[in-house]
Amino acid sequence: MGAWTKRRADAPLGAFVAEAAGLDFIRVEGGPPVPRVHDVTATAIRMDEVITSGPTAATAEDLGRRLAVLHACPAPAFGAPWTGFIGPTDDLLPMDNMADATWAEHFATRRVLPALKEGRDRRRVDPDDAAAVEAVLDRLESLVPDPGPRRVHGDLWSGNVLWALDAAWLIDPAAHGGHPETDLAMLQLFGLPFLDSVLSTYSEAAVLAPGWRERTPVHQLWPLLVHAALFGGDYGARAGAAARSLR
Repeated sequence: MGAWTKRRADAPLGAFVAEAAGLDFIRVEGGPPVPRVHDVTATAIRMDEVITSGPTAATAEDLGRRLAVLHACPAPAFGAPWTGFIGPTDDLLPMDNMADATWAEHFATRRVLPALKEGRDRRRVDPDDAAAVEAVLDRLESLVPDPGPRRVHGDLWSGNVLWALDAAWLIDPAAHGGHPETDLAMLQLFGLPFLDSVLSTYSEAAVLAPGWRERTPVHQLWPLLVHAALFGGDYGARAGAAARSLR
């Protein structure tokens, strides 16, 4: 397998180191394949090159089974021992990966509230939508069962899934110890070829707490607010709508 190098002279301090650590974090036996890192510096990362093909139903089914394996792997804590990043290369937002005792605390204080503040500071989330989101955070423990910290990709949208002949590979993680439903929610938010096949085989292989589909809007709050902060548009309003849909 060949290698390729991603460079950025003005990369935020630690961004490529975090990417390398994240790839190692989600590299588990039987899980989705991820590129191996050859070397990493402050301004570049060199890793395996994945030769892409195209999505197929069979590869999607395989991805669902492999994701279930990844999500079954415990993490040391909610969070990670490095500062994470999420977003496009020209506007990365830092992710606070400090460890917390519960998923609800971590999701609220390290994910949703920082993204919400960034969106409000950039005037891309209005007060009513912000209030709706904050009201949900008060109810997280009752809304979402805590599975204990599991290894998650953290930024699992279709652009971070590379379809090769052998399998679907994962790249560009915002990896941390988190909740498996968050990865599934992001897949559903931004779409993926053969998504129904992925979710079907995942459900067969993984033990999901009842009601996981109904909880999807909870987990979508964070990526929606990140997108609101980065891109504006209607993402802030969509975050508010997702929050209001939760009864």
